[in-house]
Amino acid sequence: MSTGTTDSEILTIKQVAEYLKVTERTIYRLAAAKKIPAFKVGGTWRFSRADIESWIKQQSMDALDTGRDEPVPAKAQSKNGKRK
Repeated sequence: MSTGTTDSEILTIKQVAEYLKVTERTIYRLAAAKKIPAFKVGGTWRFSRADIESWIKQQSMDALDTGRDEPVPAKAQSKNGKRK
């Protein structure tokens, strides 16, 4: 088995916390609340590096989308649906 960093690498809470620059407690809370992709092995949380990287990308996209698609008030729309 390779010890290098690969997409199939499995991480511990400590490793994910270091990777995301947050506390281990934060990672535990996110995992327990199912807000971050995780699974348990023998009662201990584990994380797929590939899943964490996908989760990070999704969080970044969600942050960019926040506020962009707010509906335009009816008074600000013309008859063709565009802003005046």
